[in-house]
Amino acid sequence: MDIAVIGSNMVDLISYIDKMPKEGETLEAPDFEIGCGGKGANQAVAAAKMGSNVMMVTKVGDDLFADNTIQNLKNYGIDTEFTEKVPGTSSGVAPIFVDPESKNRILIIKGANQHLQPEDVDRAAEKLKTCSLIVLQLEVPLPTVYRAIEIGNKHGIPVILNPAPASKDLDFEYVCKSDFFIPNESELEILTGMPVESDEQVKAAATVLIEKGVKDVIVTMGSRGVMWVTKDKTQVIESHKVAAIDTTGAGDAFIGCFAHYYAKNGDLLQAIKMATAFAALSVTKRGTQSSYPTAEEVEELLKIQA
Repeated sequence: MDIAVIGSNMVDLISYIDKMPKEGETLEAPDFEIGCGGKGANQAVAAAKMGSNVMMVTKVGDDLFADNTIQNLKNYGIDTEFTEKVPGTSSGVAPIFVDPESKNRILIIKGANQHLQPEDVDRAAEKLKTCSLIVLQLEVPLPTVYRAIEIGNKHGIPVILNPAPASKDLDFEYVCKSDFFIPNESELEILTGMPVESDEQVKAAATVLIEKGVKDVIVTMGSRGVMWVTKDKTQVIESHKVAAIDTTGAGDAFIGCFAHYYAKNGDLLQAIKMATAFAALSVTKRGTQSSYPTAEEVEELLKIQA
């Protein structure tokens, strides 16, 4: 097994709007879609689409969304042995509102994701030991994330920690035990309490994390590109120029593709560059997983914008 994603799945309820309604106002929206999402599932699908063998440790409800979510993962070739239903619980859902400028506002109702416990990680431990990389986010309980980091450390498996959604309760002792810490600018701002409006400010905030003991900080900055900060250097990888339609799931696209390439050859800079292209293409189509490109489309973009 190449990659284990331990984390969330959601059902995306996507409304394409002309503008957000005011309090007490009812507006007509031009379009609506239902899709499969959730940060963990998105990252798993992105890695699988690039060709990785992926297993997913997650929980779904026992509602009408559950079987569809499991089948969707299987359709991408993802191992669902440890994707389990929680009786009497709804699946996680994410109402998403996308405006004409392709910017999004998202609510999440965790549902069954709240029931993913450290014991579930323990039960998957034998299979996790066969993986080359573990990928984590924060849409599931923090103790579950911590247990996964402990298992990764125990067996020498590199760990990617995506602090999304950002939580000030996050224990930095465990952040420092992860190998790659990948926030976006807003998550970096929440976690450090520092401004991130310019590249210099992003570097300063990321450097604070490095000084706390974090090994590699990779900050995704949307159209501004990606900043990779270590104890010894800072490097900015520029974004690709594309016509954005829907930015939902772009950060997850980056992480899944990054995981694929890093697990494949251990070349961190190449992994960042490929993931930057993959994420750029993901915003040119509607939806989350449905917008993720093929490996051939990524290679084509890199040729065009070389």
